[in-house]
Amino acid sequence: MSVSIYNNPTFTDSPYGLKLQQTFSTAGTFSVTIPTGINRVYAICVGGGGGGAGNTGTQLANGGGGAGGYSAGWTYAAKTVTVAFGGSGGTNGPGVSGGTSIYGMVFAGGGGNGGSNVAGGAGVLGGAGGNSAAGSISYTGAPAGAANQAGYAAGGGGAGVSGGGGVSAAAPPVALIAGGGVGTSTLSFNGGNGDFYSGGTSNTTGSNFAGGGGGGLLGAGGNASSATGGNGGLGGGGGGGAYGTSSGTGGSGGGGAVLLYY
Repeated sequence: MSVSIYNNPTFTDSPYGLKLQQTFSTAGTFSVTIPTGINRVYAICVGGGGGGAGNTGTQLANGGGGAGGYSAGWTYAAKTVTVAFGGSGGTNGPGVSGGTSIYGMVFAGGGGNGGSNVAGGAGVLGGAGGNSAAGSISYTGAPAGAANQAGYAAGGGGAGVSGGGGVSAAAPPVALIAGGGVGTSTLSFNGGNGDFYSGGTSNTTGSNFAGGGGGGLLGAGGNASSATGGNGGLGGGGGGGAYGTSSGTGGSGGGGAVLLYY
């Protein structure tokens, strides 16, 4: 007898005996009200996805941004929460790395930015690396993934809980939270697929080859349009890289999220 964890209703991502009570998915710092008598909360934090690289018509390859970090654990009942911003896509070069989400003692950093014809930026505090860049040490202490290698927080092009940004050699791998696709002068790739949401489609029309955004924890990656990369999905998806004969903008990384269970 075989059992699949993907279609068996007895399996759930909710901690046993707890319910999802509050979800924060807008970037910023907010007040949190926890009912009297509850002193400990189980939190899931997702960092912001890295933005994809942009293009001026001269770059040969524009990488996708890495996925935001993922962490989960018990913490004291804090009164504020910070939700990460997604890194903006580059308009004339590299994108911007994603921000950090924090609730109490649980935190998750941002994915690295996509690089323009060069390696992207490294991830931070559990975020995955942009194209061809290293990941980062996670909240759990898991080591950073090297460029193009798997890891909890993968390097660019690698699979992991947080997937690395796309490189020109291959499409972003599947991950819990996925990195963005790459755009080059000759081809492009869809954004990586996450566990729950798929990556956006690439665009290969005429001389425009832009990558799709990676799937996030809470939303699908955006599709590329003309020379513009697709945006990362809500909950840490990486932005896709741009390309075109004229200026193209990289996709923005998906914003972070914080989920509270008690």
